[in-house]
This record gives sequence, structure tokens and C-alpha cells, in this order.
Amino acid sequence: MSYVGLSKLLAIPNGFEAPQVLTHGDLTARPLSRECLIDDVRAINADRELINATRGGGWPEGPTSEADDYIDLVWHEGEWKENKSFSYVLSTPDLGYVGCAYLYPLGVRQELSEELATYDVDVSWWVTTEAYEQGLYELVFEALRTWVPAHYPFRRPHFSNTVVPGQA
Repeated sequence: MSYVGLSKLLAIPNGFEAPQVLTHGDLTARPLSRECLIDDVRAINADRELINATRGGGWPEGPTSEADDYIDLVWHEGEWKENKSFSYVLSTPDLGYVGCAYLYPLGVRQELSEELATYDVDVSWWVTTEAYEQGLYELVFEALRTWVPAHYPFRRPHFSNTVVPGQA
């Protein structure tokens, strides 16, 4: 079977409501929204190289404008409302905005394959350079490994970052 151009929708039970706040130590995740615009644009533009090196997937391709990011943030809000994907802004008390985490259907970030189709959800994340230097990239991974099975109907998450802590 050819999987070219296909994606695997998230299997969400009727009545499911994604958590609005997730915490792991000092790390907090809240839905990514247009209210995050200024911090999001600043972080994306300042940390493009680190995002590409750790998250992979070809985004961001270059600098982002407020207008373009606003469109993306509204898209994330719509996806959330329809239970099609879930995107979070990550923060800590000390640093404030530290990055984002995404729960996407399989086949959105990378081409779907027979092996990839065996997973429930594609999980990815990125953090700012300052957060990375303080070890928060690994902390976010640890948090996602806890949050996803505890708060979502996904039992087999695929962590699709280019760099996944603990994996060679």
C-alpha cells in the first residue's frame, strides 16, 4: 500500500476535552493561541537554527512575520477546537515563554509509512536557546512522555524530533 500524501487522523473519543493546563515541576503547558504572538515571533526568529537542529521537519524555513505567525496561531486554535491537533506554549516562572509542543496526526510532519502508521500521535517540541542551555529540552521530553499517556487517549506516541534525548 502506498501512504504517499496520506495522514492518520487522531483517534479522539466523543466528548474528549484536551487539558488546558499541564504541569511538570516548574514547566507549564497551555494552549498555543494568538495571545502568544509577540513571544512566539521573537522566539521563532531568534532560535530558528536550534529549532531546525532539534525538532527538524523543515520549519521554520526563514524569519517569520507577525502577520504570518498570527495566521499559524489561529490555525492552531482551530485545530484544537476540532480535536484535530493540539499545540501548547511552554513556560517556566524564571524564563517565561520557553517554546512549544505539538501533538499532530501522523503523516503531517513526515511522510506516512506502514511503520509510522502503527503509532497514535506525532509528538514534537522545541525550546529557546536559553531554555536549551538550562536543560529544558530534555525536561520537555520527560514531561511529554508523562503527559501524553496520562491525559490523552494515545498509548503509542511517536516522538519525531531530530534529536530525542536518550536515543542514538
